[in-house]
Amino acid sequence: MRYKFSRQQAAYAVIGLGRFGTAVAETLVDNGQEVILVDKDPDRVRDLRYLSDYAYVINHMDQKALEEIGVGDVQVAIVCIGSAMDVNILTTLYCINLKVPRVIAKANSLDQGQILSKIGAEVVYPEREMGKRLANQLLNKRVMDYFSVSGNIDVAQVEVPDEFAGKKLDSLNLRQNWGISIIAIQRGKNSIEDVQPEFVFEKGDTIIIIGSNDNIHRFETEFDDE
Repeated sequence: MRYKFSRQQAAYAVIGLGRFGTAVAETLVDNGQEVILVDKDPDRVRDLRYLSDYAYVINHMDQKALEEIGVGDVQVAIVCIGSAMDVNILTTLYCINLKVPRVIAKANSLDQGQILSKIGAEVVYPEREMGKRLANQLLNKRVMDYFSVSGNIDVAQVEVPDEFAGKKLDSLNLRQNWGISIIAIQRGKNSIEDVQPEFVFEKGDTIIIIGSNDNIHRFETEFDDE
């Protein structure tokens, strides 16, 4: 029996329930989203049935099987298969052929990522990004978190330098001096997303910034010796 999701539900399909796929599925469900779960391993599917009524075992991924369980009706398909490159690429292609509006695929190498990108998928590199995140946290003591958005653009959560305390945001000329922009500011338990130019920094604030790899690194390292 085929289950058809309503377009208004903005449903997701997570295909491949390893550590990465499980984390994606859990986060989506925690945020109230409908999710189709797919894996070839019956044990993995059984263990995650508490997340969704629509958890399926597919031994051999093919377009017909994915269509029958409703993957063609979701808004976003996330292909998290990591063990077999050919299965990963073919499954991604099947989702694209089913006209899923947005297909995101995990890649384990740049070559694999190039193929996935050429067939029309958005590509993520979980292991590569985790390694980059860890390295940046080790190299820059002010960095609390770090991840890539796309290409050369990164987002970092950084502890505000002590010399920023008492200064207004617009007086620092962050874009002019370092080529970065502030997305949000964390002060204690409060998150400030609508940051005004007259905002005054306090010691202990953290900022979420966006910019190129080089510009963020330049900003971080300039204050490393404090």
